[in-house]
Amino acid sequence: MEKKEAVQENKMGVMPVNQLLLSMSLPMMISMLVQALYNIVDSIFVSRIDENALTAVSLAFPIQTLMIALGGGTGVGVNAMLSRALGEKDFDKANKSASNGVFLAVVSYLIFLLVGIFVTGPFYMSQTKDVQIVEYGKQYLTIICCFSFGMYMQFIFERLLQSTGKTFYTMITQGIGAIINIILDPIFIFGYLGMPRMGVAGAAVATVIGQIIAGILAIIINEKKNTEIRLRFRGFRPDIKVIGQIYQVGIPSIIMQSIGSIMTYGMNQILLAFTATAAAVFGVYFKLQSFIFMPVFGLNNGMVPIVAYNYGAGNRERLVKTVKLSLVYAVCLMLVGVLVFQLFPEQLFLLFEASENMIAIGVPALRIISVHFLLAGFCIVLTSMFQALGNGVYSMIISIARQLAVLLPVAYLLSLTGKVENVWWAFPIAEFASFLFSVFFLIRIYHKVIKHIGQNKI
Repeated sequence: MEKKEAVQENKMGVMPVNQLLLSMSLPMMISMLVQALYNIVDSIFVSRIDENALTAVSLAFPIQTLMIALGGGTGVGVNAMLSRALGEKDFDKANKSASNGVFLAVVSYLIFLLVGIFVTGPFYMSQTKDVQIVEYGKQYLTIICCFSFGMYMQFIFERLLQSTGKTFYTMITQGIGAIINIILDPIFIFGYLGMPRMGVAGAAVATVIGQIIAGILAIIINEKKNTEIRLRFRGFRPDIKVIGQIYQVGIPSIIMQSIGSIMTYGMNQILLAFTATAAAVFGVYFKLQSFIFMPVFGLNNGMVPIVAYNYGAGNRERLVKTVKLSLVYAVCLMLVGVLVFQLFPEQLFLLFEASENMIAIGVPALRIISVHFLLAGFCIVLTSMFQALGNGVYSMIISIARQLAVLLPVAYLLSLTGKVENVWWAFPIAEFASFLFSVFFLIRIYHKVIKHIGQNKI
C-alpha cells in the first residue's frame, strides 16, 4: 500500500510543468556536456601516441555507434513504456518493463562480446591494409566490446532512474564515469604513476573502467532510491509481449542512431573527393556541434518520461505544456549555437590548431551548416515526443529522410558543382525536409492521439 501511494505522488503528475521539466532536464544537460567534453579530450590524448593510433580509434566509430544505438534505443523503449505504466498506475507492468529491460541489456552485451572476439580483426582489415592501424584497432575495439557490460548496465539502470524522474542521479553516474575516464586516460595510455605504458589499449581500458564504475553506481542508486520500481529475477522468464512493446518504440530509435554512422561514412567519401582537409573540417564540425546539440538531447531525456507519464495518466494539458516548453528551450539553445558558429568560427577551429587551409574551408562550413540549427531544435523535440507517445516509427522516417534520403543525395549533387562550400548547403536543405515531415506527423498524431487524451486538472 505504501509503495502504491508513493507512485501515485510521483512528481511527474503533480509538480508545476516548467519546474518539473527544468529539474529533470538540467542534470541530463550537464551530464551530456560532460560526455561531449570527454569525447574531445579522449581524442586529444590518443592523437599524442601517433596519427595511426588516432586513425584506428576513429575507424572504430561504426561498431561503437551500433553498440550505443542498441543500448540507447532499448533504453528509450524501456523508458517510454515504464513511464507510461507508472502514469496508468499499472505497477506490475512497470516492474515487468524494468526486469525485461535488464534482460535485454544482458543480451545486448553478449552480442557484442561475440563481436569483440570474432569480428574486430576482419572489421579493421576490411578498411585498411596498414598493419599498425589494424593492430591498434584490434587492441582498442576488442577491449571496448568484450567489456561493454559496464556500458549496458549504465544504459539500462540510468533509464530506470530517468523514467521515474530521478535524472539528478543519472547526472552523477554519467559525470563520474566520464571524469574517471578522463583521469585514467593519460595514466594508462602513457604509463604514469607507475602504470605500464599501454598505448591505444590504455584508452580502451580507461573507457571500460569508467563505464563499469558508472554502471555499478547506477545499480546501487536504483536499489537505494528508486522505490517506484521493484526488480524481481527469481523465476524470471522473458516476457515476449513486454519485449515487443519495448522494441515497438526502441527499434526505430536504434535505427535512427545507427544510420548516423552511414551518413558520416557517405559524407566523408563525398568530401574526400575534394581534399582530406574537407573531411577533417567535417570531423571538427561534429565535435563542435556536440556542445550545442547535447544539451538539447539532455532536454529531450528529461521531457520523454514526463510526456509518457502524463500520456499514461490521461493528462493532456500537462503533456502539451511540456512539449511547448521543450520546443521553446530547444530553439533558444540552438539560437546560442547559431550565434557562436556565425560570430566565432575561426576561433573555434583554432582550438584544434587548424591550418590556414582548414580555416579557409571550415569558416564558411560552420556558417552555412549552422543555418539549420533552429529547425533542428524543433525537429529533435518532436521526434522525441513521437517516441514517448509510442509512435517511434515517425521518428525513424524523419531521421532516414534527413540523413539518407535527402542529405547524402543532395550533398553528392552539390559536389558536382566542383565547389566544396556548396556541399555544406545539404545540411540546411535536409533539415528543412525534416521540418516538413515533422509538421506533417505532428498534425497526424495530434488528431489521432493527443486530442483524444483525457484531461485532468493540473
